[in-house]
Amino acid sequence: MKLKFIGLGLLLFIATITQAQRRRRTNTNDTITTNYEPSAAFSPLFYSQKGNEVHAANGEPGLKYWQNRVDYTLNAVLDTTAKTLTATEKLTYTNNSPDALQFLWLQLDQNTYKKTARSNFVTGFTPGPNQHTDGYQIESISISSGNVSTKAEFIVTDTRMQIRLPKAVLPNGGTINLIIKYKYTIPGNFGNRTDYVDTRNGKIYEIAQWFPRVCVYDDSRGWDTLPFLGSGEFYLEYGDIDYQVTVPADMIVAGSGELLNPKEVLTAQQVSRLNAARNSDKTIMIRSVEEVTNPSSRPTNKGTLTWHFKMLNTRDVAFGASKAYVWDAARVNLPGGKKSLSMSVYPVESAGNEAWGRATEYLKKSIEYFSAKWFVYPWPVAINEAGIAGGMEYPGIVFDGITDKGKELYWVTAHEIGHNWFPMIVGSDERRFGWMDEGFNTFIDVYASDEFNHGEYAPKRDSEYAPGGGNPADEIIPIITDKDAPSIMTAADATGEKYRHPLTYFKPAFGLVLLREQILGKDRFDYAFKNYIHKWAYKHPQPDDFFRAMENGGGEDLSWFWKGWFYNNWTFDLALIDAKYINNDPKNGLRITVANKEQMVFPFTVEVKLKDGSKQRTYFPVETWLQNKAITYTLPTTTEVESVTVDPDNSLPDINRKNNTIMLK
Repeated sequence: MKLKFIGLGLLLFIATITQAQRRRRTNTNDTITTNYEPSAAFSPLFYSQKGNEVHAANGEPGLKYWQNRVDYTLNAVLDTTAKTLTATEKLTYTNNSPDALQFLWLQLDQNTYKKTARSNFVTGFTPGPNQHTDGYQIESISISSGNVSTKAEFIVTDTRMQIRLPKAVLPNGGTINLIIKYKYTIPGNFGNRTDYVDTRNGKIYEIAQWFPRVCVYDDSRGWDTLPFLGSGEFYLEYGDIDYQVTVPADMIVAGSGELLNPKEVLTAQQVSRLNAARNSDKTIMIRSVEEVTNPSSRPTNKGTLTWHFKMLNTRDVAFGASKAYVWDAARVNLPGGKKSLSMSVYPVESAGNEAWGRATEYLKKSIEYFSAKWFVYPWPVAINEAGIAGGMEYPGIVFDGITDKGKELYWVTAHEIGHNWFPMIVGSDERRFGWMDEGFNTFIDVYASDEFNHGEYAPKRDSEYAPGGGNPADEIIPIITDKDAPSIMTAADATGEKYRHPLTYFKPAFGLVLLREQILGKDRFDYAFKNYIHKWAYKHPQPDDFFRAMENGGGEDLSWFWKGWFYNNWTFDLALIDAKYINNDPKNGLRITVANKEQMVFPFTVEVKLKDGSKQRTYFPVETWLQNKAITYTLPTTTEVESVTVDPDNSLPDINRKNNTIMLK
């Protein structure tokens, strides 16, 4: 019996091989020319490292996740004659890491304006002779312990400063207190992110990156000391920031966080109007156009006033200051009955409902949408400030274009305040991974535009997303077919200006749209993405944390997508090769052959348009391409077919749509 069994098995094996060979010989798909390699798209071991106790395998912070903290107390004086800012900074650094820290690194972003700054040599654009300052002038640094103050040793290297400590900051909760006295000259209209500019009724100052900030020390690299070169933005620790700004008495200061002394710096009428705005969905004028030049709109017109702000659990603060500000505000309604305050400050030149008269409305509605959809806005105030920074974000305040109007003002407002979710709440490393804030933020903006005022400015089509105003799936094609284009994963400062918006904003944002609408579906995507935001709020995720979070929350292995879309610029081309009735009879079904001609893969839809006017669609999952370069499939039909089309909605970034349709006779 054993021998007979073996013989029978051998016969079955031979018969199976013969049938397979027969099928193989008749498989015409083997003759289709394609650049696609399934083994490359679906190669295993995408992650180079396993999850660990700090960054868990499921994309969440691990059981032993740690993060350091910095709390700042700042006292600054803005000298509008000398155009300088002079300040004393007191910081408390808490070392929650498992390592003793013998030195600290701080960021000195103002040094980017020095003639010798490294940033002058990155882009090939040389600043003009009048487009420099001397950067930070550090008067002194001391270590404070009780009533004893000890001078600290430090060195400055470009936009970084190392403070060398006599004793290491102990691990697992050790602290150190530092006092830094400094000043710098405020850059003029060349400042880009921080500057001052003339308006009809006085200068507007946009003050940012205005104090030495401690670099992040994390488990990925230790001290993260990449210099500030201009394009790559920020990677900062969280803490509480208490700051006071002394300015001429005729100036208004709009700053991150909550104003703690309104009765000292505002008129009684302005305090009353602010209180009214906190209970109003309609915009309330705090200081009208007519009042800007009226001396009675300030509590005093002599000397200086000190504005006192505090912001909790934040990475940074910034402020605007001017005697030219019109000021309005309205209530922000948050989930759970919570409230915040939306405010705008702008010069009279920007007033009017076609321009900044609606800025507070744009800000309010954006915050309400992002809060309801993703994560509740955590701070008591949000400010939209008009100046020449023209689109720059800091916690609780954005600097938008003084001449922006209509849809451009709405889009830039939504985008810049959206940064309060990425990276102000989800604290990614902008300097290394710009796409984790610009791309994610552009993505949430796409849907915010659809929602605002029933689509008043929809769809979002601007310099950040489908700038030609057309179908994003078509507009991305020139980028992914550009052989010189870097990948999304390229460091922000290594991405040239030509590719900055396409690859840091547009491609990652459209990638998430594809992931939501074509791959995972809206429900699974939203659940996974929201979970990622909540788990990493006020923490420091790395790219793998995001990739793992979306895979775990969405329940799919997406390594093929990360590999092709984020790490490479792989192109995609579906081709409908053939469509014929089985035995020339539509009642037997329609046999189609679809080929994947390029390296990238996607799930796709096939639409059959019948001659009776009806349509039927069939969805093909990404596993279609797991083994096959081309697939032959029989679609059930009972009547004659007019045409067959792959990707009928033009949703996928197909580089050649001419081969997507076959008309049947």
